[in-house]
Amino acid sequence: MRFARLYRDLAKAGAQIISVPAAFSPETGIAHWEVLLRARAIETGCYVVAAAQSGLHPTEDGRQRRTWGHTMVVSPWGEVIGTRAEEPGILFADIDLSEVASARKRIPSLSHDRPYTVSS
Repeated sequence: MRFARLYRDLAKAGAQIISVPAAFSPETGIAHWEVLLRARAIETGCYVVAAAQSGLHPTEDGRQRRTWGHTMVVSPWGEVIGTRAEEPGILFADIDLSEVASARKRIPSLSHDRPYTVSS
């Protein structure tokens, strides 16, 4: 999720729905999870379907690691159309692929790339 260029390239290659499996920690989850998902949806004009691991998980050193959860579906306009909290379960959301074309027409950023270089 933190590599915006990857999601942009997927959208430019024709993706309309992007799947994001993740295991965020509670600290980064509360601060970044929703905002990054919404940003990727808006930037690409895609639906973002983000399945998130939650709960306690054993580590190799015998301790436990906690994950944030909060599975989410975001529309191409950046609206959260479905979410779950931390408990295990299934999330259903209606997806209308005509919304992809509509969002991309309203914000045609995928067609506005320009080559650039960065100088030091």
